[in-house]
Amino acid sequence: MAKGHTIPILHLARLLLHRNATITVFTTPANRPFIYDSLSDTEASIIELPFPQNIAGVPVGVESTEKLPSMSLFVPFATATKLMQPNFEQALQALLNVTCIISDGFLGWTLQSAAKFGIPRLVFYGMNNYSQTLARVVTGNGQLSGPELDDEEFVVTNFPWIKLTRNDFDEPFNSREPKGPDLDFLTEQFVATSKSYGIVINSFYELEALYIEHWNHEFEPKAWCIGPLCLVESAKNKPRSYQKPTWLQWLDQKLVQGSSVLYVAFGSQAEIPSQQMREIAGCLEKSKVNFLWVTRKSELELDNGFEERVKERGLVVREWIDQRAILGHESVQGFLSHCGWNSVLESICAKVPILAWPMMAEQHLNARMVVEELKVGLRVQTSNGSVRGFVKSEGLEKMAKELMEGEMGKEARKKVKEFGEAAKKAKEEGGSSWHTLNQLIDELQALRSDR
Repeated sequence: MAKGHTIPILHLARLLLHRNATITVFTTPANRPFIYDSLSDTEASIIELPFPQNIAGVPVGVESTEKLPSMSLFVPFATATKLMQPNFEQALQALLNVTCIISDGFLGWTLQSAAKFGIPRLVFYGMNNYSQTLARVVTGNGQLSGPELDDEEFVVTNFPWIKLTRNDFDEPFNSREPKGPDLDFLTEQFVATSKSYGIVINSFYELEALYIEHWNHEFEPKAWCIGPLCLVESAKNKPRSYQKPTWLQWLDQKLVQGSSVLYVAFGSQAEIPSQQMREIAGCLEKSKVNFLWVTRKSELELDNGFEERVKERGLVVREWIDQRAILGHESVQGFLSHCGWNSVLESICAKVPILAWPMMAEQHLNARMVVEELKVGLRVQTSNGSVRGFVKSEGLEKMAKELMEGEMGKEARKKVKEFGEAAKKAKEEGGSSWHTLNQLIDELQALRSDR
C-alpha cells in the first residue's frame, strides 16, 4: 500500500480490463478514494477490507506507507496486513470463477489464501528484471559478505561487466551478516514469491532481454514482462470546466519562451535531511537552469527568499501532480530523479534523460541500469565518492548542466529516444509485451479449465 506500487497495479487492472477480464480490487477504507478515482470510468469492482488497528508505532488511520511517520515502521505496518487474511478469504470465497490473484509482493500471506481455494497467485513488486536478477544472484552467491568495505566494488557472478558495492543494496542486505526482523520479513515474502505461479514485471523485453532470459532460465517462478504499464491508456475525458493547473501553465510559458526545463522529484517515500535539501536548493539557484521542483510539504525547509529569487525560472510545487503530464510536456528535457522504477519507466516512455540520485530500496540498482546499462542518463556526484554519500550543490550543479546542455546529456537524450520508441512498440498489438500478456492469459485460462 504505497503509491509506487498502487499506481502501476491500477494500470495493470486497466490493461486486463481492455482484454475483457473481470477485475476486483481489494483495498482498505483510507486507500479506496484514490483507487475509485483512478478506475471510476471502468467496470472494475472495489472491495474494502478493514485495516488492522492498534499497530505499535503506527498512528490510527494510517493505511499507506507515504503516511507513515518513518519508513522504519514499514515492517510492522506490512506485517499487520496478515490480520486482514480472514476478511480477504471471506470476500474471495464469495467471488465466482476467479482465474487468478495478482498480489503485491509484500502481501506474501495471500499465497496461503490462493492455495486454500486452488487459485494461481501472480506476484507484483513493481521492480524491473535487472534489479531483481542481480539481487538474487549476489545474495544467492554470498557476494555481499565478501568485501571488507561498503564501497569496495565486486564483479557480479555471470555478469562480469557489472561491478556493484554493498552500498548498492538497502538494509538488511548491506550488512556483512544480515539478520533481524527486516530480514525475516523479506525472506518470508521471497519464499512466498518462489512458490507462486509467476511474477508480473512492469518492463518490456527489449529493455532488459538478457536479464529476463537469465531469470527464466535459472530461477522460479517465471517472470512475465507486460509493460510499460504507464502506457495503458485511460478513457477518461477532462471535464468541460477543466482548468490547467498552475504548474502546467508555467510549463506552457517556458515552452513559448523556448526554454528547456529540468524536472526535480524524489518520490513519496525518500526521507531527505534538511541539510541535503538546502544543497539541492543551492544548486538550482546557482545553476541558472529552469526547473520544476515537486516536493512534499513536510520536507521543504528553505529560507524565505528562495522562491522569490528563482521565480523567473523556477517553480516549487507542494501538491500531488500528474508526473506523466510533466514528463510528457515538450519543455521538460531532463529529470533529476530518485530512480524509483515507475519514474524511470515514465521518463523513458516520455524520452526524457535522467540525472540519477538513488535514495532507497532497489533504486541504486535502477540507477546503475539507467547510467551504465541503458546509458539513458547521468549520475549525481557525491562528495566522498560513495553511492550513498552527501551531494554538494557544486557537484549537483555540474551534472545538472551536463544533462541539460552538455555532450553527455545529448548522448543520453539520443539513447532514451531509442528506448522510448521501443517501449511504445512493445505495448502495441504484435509487440513483445502484447504477446507475453496473450501467453499469460492463455495459460491462466487453461489452468482454470483444468480446475
